[in-house]
Amino acid sequence: MDKHLLYNSILELKEKRRAIILAHNYQREEIQEIADYTGDSLELSRIAANAQCEVIVFCGVNFMAESASILSPNKTVLLPAQDASCPMADMITIDEPRDTPLSYPGYNDPPALTYPVNFTLRDIKNRYPNVPVVAYVNTTANVKAESDICCTSANVVKVINSLPNERVICLPDKNLSDWAQKNTKKQIISWDGYCHVHDRVRLSDIESAHTKYPNAIIMAHPECRIEILEHADYVTSTSGMLRYAKESNHNEFVVVTENGILYKLKKENPNKTFYPLRKDMICPNMKKTTLPLLYEALKDMKHIVKVPHSIQIPAKKALDRMLEIK
Repeated sequence: MDKHLLYNSILELKEKRRAIILAHNYQREEIQEIADYTGDSLELSRIAANAQCEVIVFCGVNFMAESASILSPNKTVLLPAQDASCPMADMITIDEPRDTPLSYPGYNDPPALTYPVNFTLRDIKNRYPNVPVVAYVNTTANVKAESDICCTSANVVKVINSLPNERVICLPDKNLSDWAQKNTKKQIISWDGYCHVHDRVRLSDIESAHTKYPNAIIMAHPECRIEILEHADYVTSTSGMLRYAKESNHNEFVVVTENGILYKLKKENPNKTFYPLRKDMICPNMKKTTLPLLYEALKDMKHIVKVPHSIQIPAKKALDRMLEIK
């Protein structure tokens, strides 16, 4: 089936199934193009919670589809790429040994885990009793269910500051926790996970970008290491990058996040120039969703993501608490 026919077939199936298609900003260009809504985790969480539809097709990774199922338990949630996972989300578990850091092409120095492999979420909660747990949305449903409130890279500081406690546990991204600690007076006890795409950025990359593009604004995602963020001109989520680029008087930008966002940045700002920091800023799991897989998922109503009721209820409380913060 050629691309044009495939595209039209997906749209016909979408109408037939009373479905909406959600796509993260890191998805392939053709997936973002056909989606009803694109955005970051916070934007898509809000859309999933309020969607007037029967089926949600989530073009992203598994924890995103789980969040949609948690927020919309009466809707059918499909994940076209069934094996699209998030390695960072797998770096924390409830009570079982967790995944150790993985190696990726072009990335030979993943940081060592601070906690032992058999150290779990319940272990850190026992070590710090009565300290609330702030779970990044980049976590599995059962981790959310064991947490007090969720956050995204866009609202992590607001979430932390909304809590009455002077200490909080933030997980799983060490780099996001470091950024939050820089912007709050509260003490953050952080987990040791990381995003392999953002964590690979080095100061030498930033220095090269300054030399190569002296007039460009450097926008960095808070999943990068703190020394990178301290040398960036603007630190924000993907949705923040899109807003800033549109509103800014600058015409050149170096984008320090997964390269999938370049599609929307260029589309919304045709008269501005955007440079990827590195060509290898690619999340393989975010690129697993394809038009044929999207078509097959809608045609056969397969790869349904359904969170068990016992996990859905407490996980929804954590997500709802986040969504209540303006």
